[in-house]
Amino acid sequence: MSDDIIEKSPKVNYQQLIMDGLWHNNPGLVQLLGLCPLLAVTGNVVNSIGLGLATLFTLVISNASISFSRHWVRKEIRIPFYVLVIASNVTVIDLLMSAWLPHLHLVLGIFIPLIVTNCSIIGRAEAYASRNAMLPAIVDGMMMGLGFMLVLIVLGAMRELIGHGTLFENAAVMFGDGAEFLTVQVIDDYKGFLLAVLPPGAFIGLGFLIALKNLLDGWLEKRKKSSVSVIPVAVENIS
Repeated sequence: MSDDIIEKSPKVNYQQLIMDGLWHNNPGLVQLLGLCPLLAVTGNVVNSIGLGLATLFTLVISNASISFSRHWVRKEIRIPFYVLVIASNVTVIDLLMSAWLPHLHLVLGIFIPLIVTNCSIIGRAEAYASRNAMLPAIVDGMMMGLGFMLVLIVLGAMRELIGHGTLFENAAVMFGDGAEFLTVQVIDDYKGFLLAVLPPGAFIGLGFLIALKNLLDGWLEKRKKSSVSVIPVAVENIS
């Protein structure tokens, strides 16, 4: 296999991997990948957690498998190989959810198999897992999956709260019959806001999350520049 696909793994900065997955290179807020499930199933928190966990496990297992086998896969067949690995993992997760979480599996429907086509998973396989050792690849997949899941949960909580005035509605679908107590009626006698639970509400909610992230990034950058500019002035005054 050519050197442009398999490279000697550089020294890994795990802190950078964590920050990239959760914030700087978040799949949902920065890369804007996997938007189809992100916008389709985030009508409530429970659905968001279910799809987020499925995507997280797929990323971790796929990254580990591709990193482990990277020395034996020729570059000409690497993309079909990635798809085969990801599809195998998604099939196992789909069957497990069908067996253990049948109601949630029914609600999520086609969006579980569609994880195979999530560009962020194939992207991490090509950009990172195929070029690095297994442990960094696992950490990368975990952080990217966790970052994507957090966006799902936050967006799902926003839409459910605005749309129904509740949080963790239908918790029994995922956690069993004894989990009804998890449902919180945040706003009593709330008649609901239909737009929030419709597809346009998902686009609007995601837009607000992206705008908020950009505002925070700008504020942090200004604060960093101001702190750097203060240091030379302080040193000059001391001298």
